[in-house]
Amino acid sequence: MIRAINITKSYGDLHVLTGVNLEVNKGEIVSIVGASGAGKSTLLHILGTLDKADLGSVTFGEQKLEDLSEKELARFRNLHIGFIFQFHHLLPEFDAVENICMPALIARRSHKEARMRAEELLEILGLSDRRSHKPNELSGGEQQRVAVARALMNSPDIILADEPSGNLDSANAKDLYDLFFQLRDQFQHTFLVVTHNEEFANMADRKLTMKDGMILG
Repeated sequence: MIRAINITKSYGDLHVLTGVNLEVNKGEIVSIVGASGAGKSTLLHILGTLDKADLGSVTFGEQKLEDLSEKELARFRNLHIGFIFQFHHLLPEFDAVENICMPALIARRSHKEARMRAEELLEILGLSDRRSHKPNELSGGEQQRVAVARALMNSPDIILADEPSGNLDSANAKDLYDLFFQLRDQFQHTFLVVTHNEEFANMADRKLTMKDGMILG
């Protein structure tokens, strides 16, 4: 699904990644743990094409990301990668369905098609009765589920999640991670998750530990 080879990244004199190698297979749930500053989020941003490595290569299937222009990268990101962050980044003026539709509309799919897909995702995620609610009318767990639905909108190859439960209480965090496994088992979705939640990290198919800009294993 995704292969990163010798990923190196520095900001001035600060060496954040110092030669990261990583492979993730289709249908896997892989967790990444490590202390703050270990390079976890930077690695996720590079894999998600939100940032560029100084050295190394990232390949999705047969597509080398370094071969793509900025415009091609933006389209690739929209169609093939889903993102879930600690803070949901939902647009406050739009309801749940409208927020979920955004990636499809960016991909220039029709409003009708996008809305049908959003309604389908809300059903899968148990939020059909919240479709017309705006973010401030939803609980924290519901907001994060809407963010998950948005990440799934274009049926991406992989979902990259950066501390997705960091803003949730323990019950909602467990519900969120249970949802990840449900989606993997039902639809073969692939997840790469940066987390401080040790319970989830140990449940994942593989747990990778980062330290000083490298993956220890």
